[in-house]
Parts: sequence; C-alpha cells; structure tokens
Amino acid sequence: MLLIMAVPGVGLLTRLHLCAQRRTRVQRLIVRLLSCPGTVAEDLRRDEQPSGSVETGFEDKIPRKRFSEMQNERREQAQRTVLIHCPEKISENKFLKYLSQHGPINNHFFYESFGLYAVVEFCRKESVGSLQNGTETPNMAMETAIPFRSRFLSLKLKNQTSKQPCIQSSNQLPPSNRKLFELLCYAESIDDQLNTLLKEFQLTEENTKLRYLTCSLIEDIAAAYFPDCVVRPFGSSVNTFGKLGCDLDMFLDLDETRNLSTHKTSGNYLMEFQVKNVPSERIATQKILSVIGECLDHFGPGCVGVQKILNARCPLVRFSHQASGFQCDLTTNNKIALTSSELLYIYGALDSRVRALVFGIRCWARAHSLTSSIPGAWITNFSLTMMVIFFLQRRSPPILPTLDSLKTLADAEDKCIIEGNNCTFVRDLNRIKPSGNTETLELLLKEFFEYFGNFAFNKNSINIRQGREQNKPDSSPLYIQNPFETSLNISKNVSQSQLQKFVDLAQESAWILQQEDTHQPSVSSNQPWGLAAILLPSVPHRGSLTKKKRKRSANERVKNLLESLKSNRTANFTETNEKRTISTQT
Repeated sequence: MLLIMAVPGVGLLTRLHLCAQRRTRVQRLIVRLLSCPGTVAEDLRRDEQPSGSVETGFEDKIPRKRFSEMQNERREQAQRTVLIHCPEKISENKFLKYLSQHGPINNHFFYESFGLYAVVEFCRKESVGSLQNGTETPNMAMETAIPFRSRFLSLKLKNQTSKQPCIQSSNQLPPSNRKLFELLCYAESIDDQLNTLLKEFQLTEENTKLRYLTCSLIEDIAAAYFPDCVVRPFGSSVNTFGKLGCDLDMFLDLDETRNLSTHKTSGNYLMEFQVKNVPSERIATQKILSVIGECLDHFGPGCVGVQKILNARCPLVRFSHQASGFQCDLTTNNKIALTSSELLYIYGALDSRVRALVFGIRCWARAHSLTSSIPGAWITNFSLTMMVIFFLQRRSPPILPTLDSLKTLADAEDKCIIEGNNCTFVRDLNRIKPSGNTETLELLLKEFFEYFGNFAFNKNSINIRQGREQNKPDSSPLYIQNPFETSLNISKNVSQSQLQKFVDLAQESAWILQQEDTHQPSVSSNQPWGLAAILLPSVPHRGSLTKKKRKRSANERVKNLLESLKSNRTANFTETNEKRTISTQT
C-alpha cells in the first residue's frame, strides 16, 4: 500500500552535509513521458516531432513563441505538477495507478538527486488539490514536524511488497571531458562538432520543467504574504543559452499585487489597502526578501543553506534546493534582468548558428579558465555572449540585427520603460526578417578568434545597440555597454591581465584552426582536431612556454653578462696585483 506524506523540514546537520555534497552528487534523470490518450498535450507532442535535421537534434529546440507566451505556458504547466520523493525500489505502474485516482496524468519522469524523485504533471489543476487532501503530515519520533502544506511530497510504503526492479536512470549531466573529446574527434566537421557540443550541454526538456516547478514551489511560499505574486525564472534557465548544471535565477514579481487595486474601482469610490510605508524602494526590497528568506529557511521543504545577501547592489536570497539540486538566487525589483533574458531568447531564436557558437566559445573559455563560477576579475558568460552577438552583427551581411533595429520594428504593445531605461524592442519573432548570411559555423569560429584577437580593446568598446565599435568612455580594460542601462559596463570587473590572456588565447586558437589541414584527420588516428584541438588545456602553454623561453634567454644573457663583468673584474684585479708585486720586487 502506498502512502503520500508531506515532506518535513531538514535538520541543520543534514543541511551542512547536503550543501557540501550538492555539486559532487550525480543528478540523473529518467524520462518516462506518458500522455493521456486523446489529450491536447499528446497531440502537441506529436506535432512537435522534429521535421528536419534529425542527426543533430537541436534545431527543434529553437523556440518560436513569444517569450511571455512561453513563460506563461510553462508556469501553468508547473502549477499542475507535483514533486514526490519516492522509495528506491517502486513499481512504476502501481505508482501511476495510485496517483491516477486523483485524475488523469499528462506526463511524468523520474530523476535521482539525494534519492529518487518523480515529477508528475496532471491534466487538471484540481487533481493536485485532490492529492494534497489525501496527504498526511508525518509523525516524527524525536522531532516535531512543521505542518506546511506544499506540492513537494514524500511517498512511503505501508507494507513491504516483493522486490521491484530498479527504475533505470539515464545521466542528464554534461558528458565527461573524455566522452566529450571522443564525440568531437569522431565528428564529421567543425560545424558538426559545435552542434554536438550544443546537443550535449543544452538544457533538456525535463530539466527545464524541473526549473519551472522549483520556481512554482517557491511561489507557493511567497504567496502566503503576497497572494498574487509570481516567481519567474530568468537568466540562463530561460534565455536558451543555459547549460546543464547552471544555477537557477528567480525573480519575485509583485506587479500583479501592486496593480490589483486599479481594476477594482466603482463610481466615485476608490478602495485602497492599508499598507506600511518605507523611505525607499530598496528598503522595501530588503524587507520583503528578508521575510521570504526566513520563510524558506524555517518552512520551505528542501530549501537548505539559506543566505540573505541584502546589502548587495541587487539584494538577493541564495539557497540550495535539495530535491532538484539547483543553486538558487531569488531577487525582486529586477525586471531589467528579465528583459535581458527575453532579448537573448530572441537572438537565440533568430538563427540556429547563434546558440551553437555561444556554447562553443563558452566551452573554450571554461577549458582555459577564462571564466569562473567564483566572482572575480574573470570574463563572465554574459560578457562572452554579448561579444558573440556583437561579432555576428558585424558580419556582412549581418547574421543578427542590432538592438536599435529591433526597436524600430516595435509597436505600441512592445513599448517598455523600466526605471527610466528604454527597454523597447519587438517581441514578435515573425516580424524580424531572417538573415541572408550563409557562412558556416567553422568559418564563424575562426573569424571570431581572428576578430577579437586583433580588436583594439585599448580604445574601443562593444555596443550591441548600434552594432559598431565606439570609443571607450573610461579606462576599463574591457568595456561592453549594458544594452539597457547604457551608462553601465557589464565587464567592469575584468582586469587587464585577464583580458590579455583572452587575446593571447584567441590569437593562438585562430592560428591553430588556420594551420590545420583542410581534410579531417582519419577516425582511426583518434587525434584531437578542430574544436577539440583548441579545447586542450595544453594549448595556452605553448604561448607561455615561448614567453618563458624568451624570459629564460634574457635572464641567461644578463647572467652571462654579469659573469663576464665579474671575470673581467677578477682578471683586472689579478693583473693589478701582479703589477704591484713586480713593482715591489723592483
């Protein structure tokens, strides 16, 4: 017999243990998509089968819906979904039959992260309430459970049945370096290598669903204080440039709560809520996040390692979501970041080469430690993405339009002003004319390294609004203008040494790609070539070795010169002494 129970809180010792091992545990997903016969979802899945480019398998992931439409559909889907912690050995058929008592199931999948979990999406939202009504609060022997009602549940077996076969799991983390190099070496071309890299690293459908479900679970907690709030994912989780294992950035949107009263006027009367007032919006943001952080820490099932970073330029609450394995950052009053995600979403949708090139450049930068997950003087992934977009705007003909040209295509519905910043651009992908550029990914990769290996960073800045080089407004080593907050430099943190390292590696990678034979090495040779050759950690060492040799040669010359002077001095001293001796004898 099966019993669904609410998930209790996690103790402090467990939190520390889980936080320490979060990044070392393997997160595995098991895809078990079951559609209700005759449902709309089943028909949509049948229609969404890729019609072309079956070999690479990435073109079908390029979105064509508006960003807002995609977000609303994913959010509605997540609201019909529950997350269940399951026993290690469970009968999948009996499990689904049990849950089907509450309503038809649209689809489901299992994954492993500190145990076995099931993500189950019902066809109707009412089924979730029915399941919750039949769920019990666990009885703890030594501790007291906080009776918090959520959609994160735990499944217990009342009676131990015969052994069930283990549910087979498939690894959904990026491939190991060894596996990646094997895939790249056996590819047919550099274009194929970049598309393979994209396919292996991009977010899967199941991983995307889990991200929206995690946001929906956090939204349930925030809704206790702000009933009409929305928690939206932004950044790499939604802009189509995220890779498996990336952090989950969340935005607590309170606009619906603030604007609710505008729809409730009647005649000459205007009813307003009684509220508390604070001196500034920043203080309001800090107070809101402080309370939400306390709730996550004390009442949020699976939320561990909660940190309230309220004095940052953009206040946030950071925590780990134990069940999903995501490192989460929750902010509010950060709509420009959400708008930037939408802009990247559009750029990624306009041409299939954009995402493949961005993933390749990011992987190259990560292989040579140009980027880091630790804040510092390194180039960020966002800066690299802006550089790729700028480079594609500079092609002839351009592969991507400038932000100003997207602004001219906008209509009244697209008009957007955030904190005095003009964030207007066309949202409808169908109104943007596709590029006539037919350059291969191989050529674009080579030209990217050639372009930025010889870019005048000392005097020019990067500006995707106008798509052309401009004089730098300050002395920052790398200046990339923020596309919306145009007075800001998104790469202000980058040091001169890190920029020079980027330039040196870009020049060397361009040289390696140019020196390679036009024919692919034989498969039997299994030698790194193309993209694989420039990902090798030993690549930058050649330049450094050359510098070391030059430095060693200079040091040796100085050493030899000093030894020569010393020997001459000794000879002169000896000669002088000999003369003195002769003079004395005389």
